[in-house]
Amino acid sequence: MDLRDVLGRAVVLAPMAGGPTTPELVLAGADAGALGFLAAAYRTADQVRAEMASLGRVPYGVNVFVPGHPAEPPTAYVERLRSEGFDVAEPTWDDDHWDDKIELLLAEPPPVITFTFGCPDHDVVEALQERSAVGITVTVPEEAALAVAVGASFLCVQGHEAGAHRGTFTNAAVPDARPLPQLLADIRAGTDLPLLAAGGVGTAEDVRALLTAGAIGVQCGTAFLRCPEAGTRQVWKDALAEPRYTETVVTRAFSGRPARGLRNRFIDDHPDAPAAYPEINKATRPLRAAGDPEAMSLWAGTGWRSAEARPVAEVLDRLSS
Repeated sequence: MDLRDVLGRAVVLAPMAGGPTTPELVLAGADAGALGFLAAAYRTADQVRAEMASLGRVPYGVNVFVPGHPAEPPTAYVERLRSEGFDVAEPTWDDDHWDDKIELLLAEPPPVITFTFGCPDHDVVEALQERSAVGITVTVPEEAALAVAVGASFLCVQGHEAGAHRGTFTNAAVPDARPLPQLLADIRAGTDLPLLAAGGVGTAEDVRALLTAGAIGVQCGTAFLRCPEAGTRQVWKDALAEPRYTETVVTRAFSGRPARGLRNRFIDDHPDAPAAYPEINKATRPLRAAGDPEAMSLWAGTGWRSAEARPVAEVLDRLSS
């Protein structure tokens, strides 16, 4: 399948794992003519299957995190958090039900599948491509070359401006800082595959600039965080509109993997978290769930100031004007 056959509007609803992306968000996007993605991360295959079934026959995609390898146990970091009075869990590793999700996507293929945090094997990509367009998230030309080599149908080009986790192929990678239009150009120089662009998009001008730079579509996530159809926690929605948050930064403090969010006290106090995902992500889950905005992962891209508490259809109209 060709991505262009199901793309619809140039603006695509990016998958936002951990709650913000809901079937209601994807359906609202589909009703307005935009492709949306379910976030399969942190869900079992049965949970993903139920969400897929709830969408009916609308065009949609499913995003899956590629598991890495166990890290050196981040024992000292977790013990430090405990000594500071934070409620933390054990820093365990797992593959996020990888085999079960691949089996599901082969048996009940959605129109589009994307992978983040790594590059699946060629055999996996080839099997899924029989009935789905398969994209791989890349952050540098070197990752793009690997994705092309395994047979990706298209690439999701994620710039450093993007909110939440960087899609780097390893936890320890130093995030590339080149502007997204330049990254698009550099990756386009090495492939003629269709490119989706993602990172820091908050206005129609941003969308037009990325389409001009060579993308066939633009993935937006942060722009939809405050929508009523999103499952974003209210404290997170409120923080996005709170004047005291004045910038976003990239941190490993919450998850052990580089991710961009609103700068808060926890980020400032923990600048040296080791590269250990998902171990640290699992350890910090209780403290992130406590509801304190100064100790939560308030993921947001550099265009977060443009996020509005408006329905998905209205946000799409604003971004497409």
